This record gives sequence, C-alpha cells and structure tokens, in this order.
Amino acid sequence: MLTAHDELLCHQLPTSFDHVDQSDLRWVERIVMYGFDKSGDINVMTGLARYPNRNVTDAYAMITRRGGETRVVRMSTEILGSDTGLGHYTVGPYTYSVEEPLRRVRSQLRANEQGVTLDLTLTGEFPAYEQTPAFHRERGRIKEDARRFYQNGRVEGYIEVDGERLDIDPDRWWFGRDHSWGVRNGPGGGSLPEGTHMQPGEIPDGVLYYMGIFQFDDHIVHFAQRETSIGQRWQFEGEILHPIDTGRPANTIIDVEHELKFREQRRLIAGGVFTILRADRSSTSIEVTPLCDFWPGLAGYQEFNGYASGHWRGTDFIDGFTVDSSDPDVVAPVSLVSETLCEVRMDGKVGHGLVEMVFMGAYPRYGYTGW
Repeated sequence: MLTAHDELLCHQLPTSFDHVDQSDLRWVERIVMYGFDKSGDINVMTGLARYPNRNVTDAYAMITRRGGETRVVRMSTEILGSDTGLGHYTVGPYTYSVEEPLRRVRSQLRANEQGVTLDLTLTGEFPAYEQTPAFHRERGRIKEDARRFYQNGRVEGYIEVDGERLDIDPDRWWFGRDHSWGVRNGPGGGSLPEGTHMQPGEIPDGVLYYMGIFQFDDHIVHFAQRETSIGQRWQFEGEILHPIDTGRPANTIIDVEHELKFREQRRLIAGGVFTILRADRSSTSIEVTPLCDFWPGLAGYQEFNGYASGHWRGTDFIDGFTVDSSDPDVVAPVSLVSETLCEVRMDGKVGHGLVEMVFMGAYPRYGYTGW
C-alpha cells in the first residue's frame, strides 16, 4: 500500500514504505523529546512510537514536578490512516512533526479530557549524532539490532496542566531528543517481549549501563557504556560536539571512568564524577549533581497499570493518571530505566544534562552483590 512517504526519493528496497523488511513483532521506531527547567522544578518527556508489525502507534506526555508529582497522558491508535502527511504523525490529540530534517521538530498535545496540553518546538543548536550500532545475540537469537541518533537544542512553547499554563523560557531550559529504530528486547527500550514458550535468556551476574549527555555553552559531552558486573565493557560510544554554526567537527571520546554515589537503598545516582579520555589522550573530570528524576516506564516503556507501549488498545485509546514518583513503591514496577537530570561542572564551566541508567544485579565495586 502506498503512503505519503513513497513520494520521497529515499527507497532502499524494491517495496513501499507501508512495512519493514522483517516480521519481528518487536520492531519499533520511536522518537522522544525530554528536558527540564534548570532549577529542577519541572521536567517533561513526550514522544511517539510506531510498531509496524502490530499496526500500533502510540504517544505520551509526562510532566514531573519537584517533589515527584507526575502527570501522565497515554494515547494509542492504529498506524494505517494515522499519518497526516510527510513528516507528520498523529495519535488522537497528539501530533509529532518534522519541520526541518535534522534541525527542528515539534510535539503538540491538543485539548483533551485528561487536562494536559503542550506545544514544544525544538530547534537543534548542536548537530544530530548517531549511536554506535547496537547488535547483540543471545543463544542464537537476535536480542538487539537497533540504531539511534540524538540532538540537543533550544526549546520554545508551553505546557499546561488543568488550566495552569507554563510558558517555556528557552534560556532556562535544557532540552534534547532521540530517534531510534529496529529490534530491542524487553521493556527497557519500549519494545515488547518476544513471546512465550521460549528458552529462557541468559542471566548475567550484573549489568551497568549508563549514558551522559552534558551541555555547556560551547560544546556537548556525550557518552554511553555497557559493563558487566566486574566492569568489563561490551558497548561504548562517546563524542564531544560543537554548535552547528561553528562548523567544527566532533571530537572522539575513547574511554570513560566513573566514581559514583547512589541513594540509600535505591540504584539511583546521588552524585559522583565521570572522567572522559579524549582521542588525544587528554582527560577531564565531570562532576555531577542530580536535580530531579523521571521514569519512562510510567509513560509506556514498561507495563504500568495494564498498559505498555506497543499493546493494541484500539483506534482511539487515551488515559491518564497522577502518581508520586518520589515514592519507591510506586516506581518499583518501572524502575528498570532511570533518568536523572543534573547540573554538571567541568574545567570551571557549569552545564546541565542527563544521566540515563540501567543497573541490575551484582557490581562489587559499588557494594552490590546480587539481584
């Protein structure tokens, strides 16, 4: 079946854009926008995901205030017929638009019965940059085969909850986005499980994954690393990016060391230092101070209240709720992926950014001995 995207001169297979080249039900394409007021008083995460082999597209908006009050709206429909034109994707009252490729995107949540609206336009001030390809197999099965790119920039617009409107001051907000596609295993990436009656997966002693995106006035430091329980690295990426208008190429980061502190009885970062090693062998330490947290699992990255991204919910599903995400018991079911927004200091400069983390099982260096 032809779609609007078949007008573009970008086909890579002798077929149309209404399907992907494999039938894996986990195949997902996802966008997410996220950011916060640098005071830490409020943050927002919003996005959309499409599961072409399930004919499901869903979207969400999540607003978290200092202290943990979290308001979530979740929407779902079918893919067929939900696109409103090239670069425009709609789920009920939600629309995501690509206004200028690799430079400017917009998320809009129009008036709805859940009492939450927003209109956020992100203009990239730094180049979009690619993730290291993620391809991992386990016991003969592809566990992950995905790509992603990130971008940071200037956000404009507003957020409104129950008639209380907050106009965004771009100078006070840190904001970014990512766009991913492919196969990912389990709920951490927003993908659904493979199915039942399958050989159980391997259970490692422990896993530590962390990502940092730290923005200063004249550059961004980005890195991501996956480690075993004893600190052996099995995937890494890292770069330093400069504003688009400088024309400067990115610099490579070849290694990252960490000395972290965690909150009592929770695997949430409480502070610490990341030390980056550049390609020229120079090193710099980045001190991290958490300001606030948010939990993607509440919005659909994991199952919560019977809902997860990719579940079929019909053509006009919408729901919403408010929870206290500072309560460990509330977020326990969705605690696989944590997001901590931070103030950071490096070489006398102050910046802001995000630490994303998955931390499970043993990691003796930090005092964790098991699951």
